[in-house]
Amino acid sequence: MTSPSVSRPCPMDRAPADPSAPLLGPGQWHRAAPHFAKGEVPGHVALVMDGNGRWANERGLARTEGHRAGEYALMDTIAGAIDAGVRHLSVYTFSTENWKRSPSEVRFIMSYATDVLARRTDQLREWGVHVRWSGREPRLWKSVVNALRRADEATRHNTTLDLVMCVNYGGRAEIADAARDLARQVAAGRLKPDGITERSFARHLYLPDVPDVDLMIRTSGEQRISNYLLWQLAYAEMMFVDTPWPAFDREHLWDCLLAYAGRERRFGGAVDAVVER
Repeated sequence: MTSPSVSRPCPMDRAPADPSAPLLGPGQWHRAAPHFAKGEVPGHVALVMDGNGRWANERGLARTEGHRAGEYALMDTIAGAIDAGVRHLSVYTFSTENWKRSPSEVRFIMSYATDVLARRTDQLREWGVHVRWSGREPRLWKSVVNALRRADEATRHNTTLDLVMCVNYGGRAEIADAARDLARQVAAGRLKPDGITERSFARHLYLPDVPDVDLMIRTSGEQRISNYLLWQLAYAEMMFVDTPWPAFDREHLWDCLLAYAGRERRFGGAVDAVVER
């Protein structure tokens, strides 16, 4: 599927040099979010935040600087999602395959993720965001696990936006883990094989209360899903935008939401044919 036209100057060119500096929160942008009719806003948007390294390389910077710039883009996009009325926002923060990156980059990502959560949790709580974690605990740094759990606990009463941080996450791993849970129930005699349905399977996903994805957006021009939310993407609309993640902001998100509002979702059905008389 093609991308909407979302090329725009990089927000980091006008952002504070310090990525932890204040930014414009929900309702503080220089223009209001687009107006959407009932049902036009996707309930669950999933982001593949791609292009940090390429953005940095094009500017002669270390790859780690791309990750730093991505923090500003993430916070601005969260604010834009709130302004538009999105209820669930999943972000692919670190995949089960990202352990293949250089040890120095992995160390930076783990340390920086811990730091970002520590600095941003209070701000996200004020915005009405509930920070949640989806992924596997084994191998993940304890500092990251603790930071994710603290953020979840600190924001658990918020209902404006569910922010699902997919950290040490893989779609195949999630499906395998769910299948393993069901297999144990069958082996223990608590479940019959014929009792396994799509609905019962979904109850064993990492966050079973989070609805399926309505819209997936991947930045930086790559057109693949990279083992992301494989079960939840079954009927999602997909948009692949050329803008690298550090250059993505709330207006890029709004452009994608407007394009989504113009699509007709059929969930495997067909458009009613015109009957000729």
